[in-house]
Amino acid sequence: MAKQGKRIKDLNQQVEKGHPYTIEEAVQLAKSTSKAAFDESVDASFNLGIDPRKADQMVRGTVTLPHGTGKTTRVAVFAEGAKADEAREAGADYVGLEDLAEKIEAGWTDFDRAVATPDSMRVVGRLGQILGPRGLMPNPKVGTVTDDLANVVAQIKAGQVEYRADKGGIVHLPIGRASFEVGALQENLKAAADALVRAKPAAAKGKYLRKVSISTTMGPGIQVDTSFARI
Repeated sequence: MAKQGKRIKDLNQQVEKGHPYTIEEAVQLAKSTSKAAFDESVDASFNLGIDPRKADQMVRGTVTLPHGTGKTTRVAVFAEGAKADEAREAGADYVGLEDLAEKIEAGWTDFDRAVATPDSMRVVGRLGQILGPRGLMPNPKVGTVTDDLANVVAQIKAGQVEYRADKGGIVHLPIGRASFEVGALQENLKAAADALVRAKPAAAKGKYLRKVSISTTMGPGIQVDTSFARI
């Protein structure tokens, strides 16, 4: 524990707290402070000028990262007949309807994203208390309730990430792995920021993109100068 504490302290000393680094400096610093024995995830946090308690200021949606997340996303699709075949051909990992619902009701949730056709929501609806708290419930607002299964499944597999502001108005999402090239992480971070700026609620007043920071799984938080974003 003492060694781990010293390691974390040493990593923290490499980062100047409260100092906004340029996007390139921040990404390079995140990579240099990644010292774990595994390929750490690189995550971004966006502090937004919104009041998420108000329905007209909730920020939620999806963004397709140009270089993916570095993680294989397991997709479950609720569909039957020809639509089920379409989902399988598109690369969905699990496809079904009543059988899939019963499996989930029995406690299985070994997937990362769920997609459903509109007519299957009659079955999926009863899974709300299981999938909702885990952020897995299909939702038309983020495009996961759709008849266009081939396109949506392909996008998710290509690196589409779902995001939602938390109670503090902060959006957390992965932008890749520490093993990614600096340029790839920069482009993923820019894509995420651009998506959030496009999702700005009309009711949001004042500065919208207040603060951006990135960190690796075991590394310190690094503040990023927001000037890189297309505000």
